[in-house]
Amino acid sequence: MQLRPLGRSGLSVAPLMLGTNVFGWNVDEPTAFAILDAFVDAGFNAIDTANTYSRWVPGHSGGESETVIGKWLKKSGKRDKVVLATKVGEDMGEGRSLRKDYIARECEASLKRLQTDRIDLYQTHFDDEVTPPEETMAAYAQLIVQGKIRAAGVSNVSPKRLRASLEASQRLGIPRYEALQPLYNLSDRKEFETGYEALCREQQIGVIPYYGLAAGFLTGKYRLPEHADKNPARAGRLKKYLDARGSRILQAVDQVAARHSAKPAQVSLAWLIGRVTAPIVSATNVQQLLELAQAPSVKLSDEDLALLDKASG
Repeated sequence: MQLRPLGRSGLSVAPLMLGTNVFGWNVDEPTAFAILDAFVDAGFNAIDTANTYSRWVPGHSGGESETVIGKWLKKSGKRDKVVLATKVGEDMGEGRSLRKDYIARECEASLKRLQTDRIDLYQTHFDDEVTPPEETMAAYAQLIVQGKIRAAGVSNVSPKRLRASLEASQRLGIPRYEALQPLYNLSDRKEFETGYEALCREQQIGVIPYYGLAAGFLTGKYRLPEHADKNPARAGRLKKYLDARGSRILQAVDQVAARHSAKPAQVSLAWLIGRVTAPIVSATNVQQLLELAQAPSVKLSDEDLALLDKASG
């Protein structure tokens, strides 16, 4: 499987990245291990998690997903086969923070849970909007020098703060953000395409979007409000897609899927794969994962792309 460079970091990833926020939450450890093994065995290599997964669950304190992955890394011996990404900055009990001391402390905690000596891609999860970009980027630079991380990335920051961070790194002569993890999919296009895409192309920043299937909407399983109600955990996010535009998008996806004897999710991901470094996908069982893993083999024609772009533009 052809690997794709992640910015100028020296890291290369296959065209799908595995999201693991469900690990230690609604996916138990044995199932998580099976999903991770199947993902790597299918030729993929990039795994994404965060220190806060899954702090939102009653009784959880964060770090549950990292802990599961760490146990798998130790048991499987596959550490050198994966590009391991995690995040820092979201609230772990004392509010969001990108202070230098906070990043250093949380990195140590993540390394311990992951049972590894290095994080390949360490990402700003959420901006605290107060810490100077110079301080945050210096924190990542120090961790790179120490060998604790290989590259830095960023997720939920404004275009203005992203550019300020890149400028701070250039001004200080230190490593910059090499990857952006934005909200981007066939339904959610405007924010990335108008606010970030040009900058990412200009600066050669890798793009690894989350919600590649729009919280499940682009699987085609949710077409009416009552369908969304059957999944209370996602109902609020799903219902925003259930309008006339959403119907047009699903009709176009269905039409393209029929041409390729593919699933709607595979078509939706194939469209995204053609535009970014690697979308993030998550699965709650191996069968679901293996179905999503077929997305890179769906080769969309110019006619397919025109139809999808017209419906979703």
